[in-house]
Amino acid sequence: MIDRSDLWIVIIGLGIGSYLLRFVFLGIIGSRPMPVWLMRHLRYTAVAVLPALVTPMVVWPAGTDGSFDMARLLAALTTFGIGLWFRNTLAAIIGGAATLYLMLWVLG
Repeated sequence: MIDRSDLWIVIIGLGIGSYLLRFVFLGIIGSRPMPVWLMRHLRYTAVAVLPALVTPMVVWPAGTDGSFDMARLLAALTTFGIGLWFRNTLAAIIGGAATLYLMLWVLG
């Protein structure tokens, strides 16, 4: 069991760290133009977030106690394929979710 004071110290520390990280970009650098190379790298940040969040759920799904699941792999591949083909994030998410629920129903 975690002590309440330890929990609050962690929460406050993470809040301060998050604020300082955002302040560096918005408060200090916000009024200056950023270099072209930095802007090029920052453009890919949003694209990398979704796969970074989804990959652990496909490779080690908590719903199956960490064992491999064909339905989740097919849903991830379908999401990737739709996103690559149509270049539409919402269509990829909906297609992947539909594939996951269909495969869970079929294989289930």
